[in-house]
Amino acid sequence: MNLKKQVGFQAAELVRDGQVIGLGTGSTTHYFIERLGEKIKEEEMEILGVPTSYQSLFLARDSGITVTTLDEHAVDLAVDGADEVDPQLNLIKGGGAAHTLEKIVDSSAEKFIVVVDDSKMVDKLGAFPVPVEVIPPAYRVVTEKLDYIGGKPWLRMAEKKDGPVITDNGNFVVDIQFPKISKPEVLEMELNTIPGVVENGIFTGIVDEVMVGTPEGLKILK
Repeated sequence: MNLKKQVGFQAAELVRDGQVIGLGTGSTTHYFIERLGEKIKEEEMEILGVPTSYQSLFLARDSGITVTTLDEHAVDLAVDGADEVDPQLNLIKGGGAAHTLEKIVDSSAEKFIVVVDDSKMVDKLGAFPVPVEVIPPAYRVVTEKLDYIGGKPWLRMAEKKDGPVITDNGNFVVDIQFPKISKPEVLEMELNTIPGVVENGIFTGIVDEVMVGTPEGLKILK
């Protein structure tokens, strides 16, 4: 079993009957959602899922998980992946362009668990570009400000489709390569104060636990 599948399956074992679960987006949470669907059938559990993207919505439905929304239910446990995790449990997320709703759902949960393999662990954030969701009419002015604060922004372009990536919210994604990020909480706030920015992919101060899949077995960080 590969490490992503291993940690995704193990996270599903934490879910209890009657809970509302935040369903993250990405390759590791894909395994979590699939295993959660199997667990619901095996144990005849009643679980509601709050998807963070169309990807997780469709997978949840295919896996037999009843979906709901934040308007209807509070989230007991959110499980999501990450592109980078530092020793203080700060994250960079958004490789799948779903970081806005991910941050809303994950931060609202009573408990937020991150599932990753050990390749995602870093000493400092910054090797992975920081994604910023931008309202299309603000693209030029936002990128000018991003360039001014020290990043090197570029518009994320779609694959197998002409033009830019369009988020589930109908916006652009601008990726920015920063050097090693020494104060992620400051940069997160600075990016979000730019008019036209919806949300960025730095997540600070909201993670309760990180489950790391390693060749030696599961590692838990708190």
